[in-house]
Amino acid sequence: MDALTASFFLSFGVIFVAELGDKSQLMALTFATRYRPLPVLVGITVATAVVHAVSVGVGYFLGANLPTGWISLVAALAFFGFAGWTLRGDSLTEDEEQKARRAKQSAIVAVSVAFFLAELGDKTMLATITLATQHGWLGTWLGSTVGMVVADAIAIVIGQQLGRRLPERTIRYGASALFAVFGVWLLIEAISQLR
Repeated sequence: MDALTASFFLSFGVIFVAELGDKSQLMALTFATRYRPLPVLVGITVATAVVHAVSVGVGYFLGANLPTGWISLVAALAFFGFAGWTLRGDSLTEDEEQKARRAKQSAIVAVSVAFFLAELGDKTMLATITLATQHGWLGTWLGSTVGMVVADAIAIVIGQQLGRRLPERTIRYGASALFAVFGVWLLIEAISQLR
């Protein structure tokens, strides 16, 4: 498997898992109860592509200028933090939920702006930065963008068809465990590089 494909699938998997049960997935579900699915998905895609392009740029710059052993160590610690953050869970504030339901502008603009703002500093943005420090920028950007859009598409389908969320507790525990596994893997890699 070439480096582009490997970074795509790694980023896809990590961000897909990170997005499950995340605030922005809850926003997708909320928007899907108000708007048609296609404009919601387009808005999410636009915002995600922009935020993850910025994230990859930051991560790629850091990766080119810092020793890889230390990057792996910081990445491992970040993934342990993501595991804890995911386990704690995420929820929309009452204000965020009301904004998602009452947006008066076009659906695409409303969703794009809301998602862009929600993703700034979010765990999926930080995970994308972390991945981009060690993997190719293009594969990381494409994989992280597609992973997030697919996870949010699930919420849109659920919001449209079922009107209820995925079992939150199961998603939280599973996603947290996967982040911990990525953290252990990166920690082992860091230790071997820092010897």
